Amino acid sequence: MLIVQKFGGTSVGDINRIKNVAKKVKAELDKKNKIIVVVSAMSGVTNQLVDYCNQVSPLTSNESLTEYDSIVATGEQVTCGLLALELQSIGYKARSFLGWQIPITTDEVPSKARIDEIDGAALLKSLEEFDVIVIAGFQGINLKSNRVATLGRGGSDTSAVAIAAAVKADLCDIYTDVNGVYTTDPRITDKARKLDKVTYEEMLEMAYSGSKVLQTRSVAMAMAHNVRVRVLSTFEETTETSGTILVNNNEEIMERRVITGISYSKNDVRITLVQMPDHPGLSAAIFGALAAKEVNVDMIVQNISADGKFIDITFTAAKEELERAKMALESIRDEVKYSEVRIDDNIAKISVIGVGMISHSGVAHTMFKTLADKGINLLLISTSEIKISVLIAKEYGELAVRVLHDAYGLEKK
Repeated sequence: MLIVQKFGGTSVGDINRIKNVAKKVKAELDKKNKIIVVVSAMSGVTNQLVDYCNQVSPLTSNESLTEYDSIVATGEQVTCGLLALELQSIGYKARSFLGWQIPITTDEVPSKARIDEIDGAALLKSLEEFDVIVIAGFQGINLKSNRVATLGRGGSDTSAVAIAAAVKADLCDIYTDVNGVYTTDPRITDKARKLDKVTYEEMLEMAYSGSKVLQTRSVAMAMAHNVRVRVLSTFEETTETSGTILVNNNEEIMERRVITGISYSKNDVRITLVQMPDHPGLSAAIFGALAAKEVNVDMIVQNISADGKFIDITFTAAKEELERAKMALESIRDEVKYSEVRIDDNIAKISVIGVGMISHSGVAHTMFKTLADKGINLLLISTSEIKISVLIAKEYGELAVRVLHDAYGLEKK
């Protein structure tokens, strides 16, 4: 088998943990599998590098973000070199590679680059020369500027899935500090249950709605390229039944469940543009400016004044994108003529997710009644075929997760 193994920051958090990762790699090599390893920076390192950047200069321009990429990409460089050294010390012919050496080519968006292409043939050729190759995740190269480009926080997941797709790997194992995907965050309720399988669609919604097990873009890429992904714990023995497998077809999931899981995010901000004169093209101007600044918008609500002349538009975005959102909105102030921008970060987003919603009624009623019974007011609501999300006051976030988990009986298999 050809396996891509990805190890996150907690998995490589210190030298002893890097040695433990080497044992995980050895276990697969001893089974005569071909192995490509992708690593994140050691836990805390990227945060420290980002802090250094912020102490020197505000990251508000493409020029500053280009330098940011050069700085933060060094964390993964250290880790992949150390792991390659450890694998060499236990008898394997190992070689480390940075993103530009493969190359992993990207678009021109600094700090949030998207992968354009990976030379899978070159990687497979390197595997003929070495027992194992170790690749720095989170990074590639923008060929137009000949500069290092990073893929956004959590980008090593995307690196691993993209590499697995490029080499047509049999499996992409994502090793982390949890032993799989749970019905909800087990730190919030001890009734949370590990899922043996979850569909790509469900995992994509869970990741986008706040679950931090996998980066959203990595799930989308896995679904697009049909990469078989397994989420595992670095700190437990790996067996045939370990972890959670992402599957492409709901028919592979034997249990006929309606709801798969509940996601919880405290990382959102609600932005309201107040009292804008209503005219055609207003929404296009607003969300076009946000898109130009690479701001991902989630929930959107429009309210019209009683006389029909003015509207308010409310939307949510991730907190880390707030500064870019402010710049985008300031750039169109004269065009859309809002009276003020209101920002509220004292919110939580709760999402109920499951492919069973498509063919079952009453899911929304259960959610709304359960929250109402606890006196929890809904600030915003959005839906898709397999997800219902609500925005509530942050203080009720964990309570909402627990009561909804019970209401849908998610502790039961």
